[in-house]
Amino acid sequence: MANYIQTSIDQGVMTILLDRPEKFNSFIKPMAFELQDALDEAANNDSVRAVLMTAQGKAFCAGQDLKEAIEPGGPELSSIVSQHYNPIIHKMRNLPKPLVVAVNGVAAGAGANIALAGDIVVATRSATFIQAFIKIGLIPDSGGTFMLPRLVGMARATALMMTADPVKADEAVTMGMIYKAFDDDVFEAEALKLARQLAMMPTKGLMLTKKALNKSLTNDLDTQLQCEDDLQTQAGNTEDFKEGVAAFLEKRNPEFTGK
Repeated sequence: MANYIQTSIDQGVMTILLDRPEKFNSFIKPMAFELQDALDEAANNDSVRAVLMTAQGKAFCAGQDLKEAIEPGGPELSSIVSQHYNPIIHKMRNLPKPLVVAVNGVAAGAGANIALAGDIVVATRSATFIQAFIKIGLIPDSGGTFMLPRLVGMARATALMMTADPVKADEAVTMGMIYKAFDDDVFEAEALKLARQLAMMPTKGLMLTKKALNKSLTNDLDTQLQCEDDLQTQAGNTEDFKEGVAAFLEKRNPEFTGK
């Protein structure tokens, strides 16, 4: 049985690698479930302090393998969305560890929106993001209609989804879609460096920051202020807060443990 998702752990960073390069890492049912399992492992493994998601080959992910979607006896479109992609997005956005997504090539359709669900998204300068759904008469899924307008604004998101115009990595940085773009020859090293940096930080504080940002997407101001109050209290009770303050007063580098 083929494994379409590869994982490894080194220096507190779990790397999740999409590994179906001959099909541009397009998703089929077992690959979607393997990614869900990998995200569960990252969430539950105490040795994992940060996650780096990237892909093998020339593409990050071309979205859904359309052959599977139309073959007789294959999964119906509704189950592909509800059972394959929605759980992936949910697990990514609720992962209690910082998640760096490193886009190494084209990210199209569901592949683009999976990428944009990361906490920090970086890309190689040769990468391209495409909301390709309308080319086959579909709407954007995998959280795209939720995330993209919040990243780039309603007008631009609407245009990108209706035209399926490709967006190069540097343009994606300029419009606020992703964090940074790196030259191809240093891309892998820079993405790993970022993930390792996060793994050395107070990861419980990072988790609480992520929780606050998730809440802000739907809260009004007063509710969000109360949310910040509650989460700040939790952060102030961590060992990392005590270590951070002690290191500041003692003029030394802190040694965070994620507790």
